[in-house]
Amino acid sequence: MKSNKYEIDMCNGSIMDKLVSFALPLMLSGILQLMFNAVDIIVVGRFSGSEALAAVGSTTALINVFTNLFIGISLGANVLAARFFAAGRKEEMSETVHTSITLALISGILMAFVGLVFSKGALELMGTPEDVIGLSTLYMRIYFMGMPFFMLYNYGAAILRAVGDTKRPLYFLIIAGVINAGLNMVLVIVFGLGVAGVGIATVFSQMVSCVLVLTCLCRTEGSYKLSFSKLSMKGYYLKQIFQVGIPAGIQSTVINFSNALLQSSVNSFGSTAMAGYTAANNILGFLYVSINSVTQACMSFTSQNFGVGKYKRMDRVLIDCMILSVGAALVLGCGAYFFGAEILQIYTEEADVIQCGVEILSITTVPYFLCGIMDLFPGALRGMGYSAVPMVLSIIGTVGMRVLWIFAFFPQHRSLYFLFISYPASWIATIVMQVVCYYFVRKHCYK
Repeated sequence: MKSNKYEIDMCNGSIMDKLVSFALPLMLSGILQLMFNAVDIIVVGRFSGSEALAAVGSTTALINVFTNLFIGISLGANVLAARFFAAGRKEEMSETVHTSITLALISGILMAFVGLVFSKGALELMGTPEDVIGLSTLYMRIYFMGMPFFMLYNYGAAILRAVGDTKRPLYFLIIAGVINAGLNMVLVIVFGLGVAGVGIATVFSQMVSCVLVLTCLCRTEGSYKLSFSKLSMKGYYLKQIFQVGIPAGIQSTVINFSNALLQSSVNSFGSTAMAGYTAANNILGFLYVSINSVTQACMSFTSQNFGVGKYKRMDRVLIDCMILSVGAALVLGCGAYFFGAEILQIYTEEADVIQCGVEILSITTVPYFLCGIMDLFPGALRGMGYSAVPMVLSIIGTVGMRVLWIFAFFPQHRSLYFLFISYPASWIATIVMQVVCYYFVRKHCYK
């Protein structure tokens, strides 16, 4: 099955070392992407003030609401491609690649239009304060101009992950990250463009990573080779991508909608709390991408083994992934808990902002391993082609708990600490339901 040094044979041999080989570059890729955002936040926070910092940070949850449906659909492309690749079905693999890339291009153009038209109205609905809404709108509109590049990169990287190649996307992000950081310095510090400079740098770096991943797919000699003349959307493959991807995308979108509601609650404390949440949320992002890399590994490994009928090996994959996820989350979460104030000083020197950030980190970091466990079971289920039920359970557990918390409990106990207790509470509720779901699906596989 393995035809070049970047691919990983997920269906034979030892598992743990291959999981690490797959997940580590993916983890570093996620960390690099967050470092792009961190550079954006640090540069505007230190050279354009707390209003600019709040403006950039206040868009994060809203951007995710707009984009995560299509990013979720890329998981469907990953699962389908992994299954065809493991089974050696070259024609189906090629059709999946070309359908996925075409879908990415169309969805990217659509998202660019949505962002340009609806950014300000959506920010107003979130209760974004008057002193930052103008800057927030400007940043979002520039950011969404890069959506075609953003989508093409993510779908291209999903295809590479399906064959076990997580290293080359990492290399591409390193190149794009260096460009992003350099442009930030020039456009914000030298030319004083503020949030506009940050947005332009982000779009340009996304374009670079997009060109690199598409070039990689075009030059490969494997069954996942991309040819622009073959771009089309075949209904048969699109349906299968949607079966896994749309529920995953809806789940991610709705969860980020609950985060947008939470952002609105944070906004009610004013721009200082918003800036503190921006910095703290960026730190939590590093925790998330670390455990998410293991979830992605679980999904790809499960999908390949499911495609060749190795069900018992799938169980071992889940166990090893759980060990990796919990271990990484505990180490990083405890580190963020004990050194949170010092880390926050990288983002801002304002004591009030740091205090707000510490308050948020104090309740969310140590129990973050629960989030890793919560995501692993839906990842394994998606690898088996079951996506709708995990979506419903995640929405009920995560979104339902947070919405209940925000509207029923938070108004009587208004503090950032109490607001963010909704995170671990929602993780525990969702884990219970996902474990029960996984038990019945696995039982069905053995029949």
